[in-house]
Amino acid sequence: MGQKVSPIGFRTGITRKWQSTWFAPKSSYGDCLVEDQRIRDYVDKKYNRQMPKGAVAKTEMIRTRNEINVTLHSARPGVVIGPRGGDVDKLREELEVLTGRKETVNVIEIKEPDLDATLVGEAIAEQLKKRASFRRTMKQFCELAMNAGAKGVKIICAGRLAGAEMARRETQKLGSIPLHTLDADVDYAVATSRTTYGTIGVKVWIYRGKFGEVLEPRRRTRPPRRTGGGPRRQSARRAGPVQQARGVTKEAAAPAPPAEAEATTPKDEPKA
Repeated sequence: MGQKVSPIGFRTGITRKWQSTWFAPKSSYGDCLVEDQRIRDYVDKKYNRQMPKGAVAKTEMIRTRNEINVTLHSARPGVVIGPRGGDVDKLREELEVLTGRKETVNVIEIKEPDLDATLVGEAIAEQLKKRASFRRTMKQFCELAMNAGAKGVKIICAGRLAGAEMARRETQKLGSIPLHTLDADVDYAVATSRTTYGTIGVKVWIYRGKFGEVLEPRRRTRPPRRTGGGPRRQSARRAGPVQQARGVTKEAAAPAPPAEAEATTPKDEPKA
């Protein structure tokens, strides 16, 4: 039996830092853990489950004695911040009411959403909810990630795909994904698409190279455009041999000169 482990938890504490950074005694550890999960659920419901969507991929928390510093990683920071930072202040007040502690909210922009597994999984789930073709959607997001600079992508969709009676699993993979290499930056996420005919699960793996490596997007090379005169010139060149093959010579094909243009010279004109 193959034993699977989450790439995020496998690297946490070794090459990845913790998403919650704090220390608590045994008596209050459980309360702090539940409080962190409540904050994450509230942020996810506010910015990822209703319009306008803020595309928050990760929520990090750092606790001090009486304060919680919440950092949101978003692909659309303008939606989270709001006009003149009004939405951030409103979110901070709501979290203070939720936890009863002093809160500080920071927003960090995700510069390349196509390389974030959480955002890619949510986008695929949204497309499946709109009854898009699952094969075309999976292939499209794989190519987008590879063009953004990823070195490997794997997407798995499982459930009643395309409304079929029998549930099945489909996999799309490009590049390589070294899951057992701790130095490899492999992002992983799970998303759920709740369709009218059942629930479809989406898993996404994105290999972004070694930790600290700078990724460069791939440049697409487009074929040169054809000018409008090309086919006409070609057809004009082919017109000559076709006429000759049919027995039409150049002299016969050429139009006769007009009668008015011919010079009339009298026959009885004396020579000088």
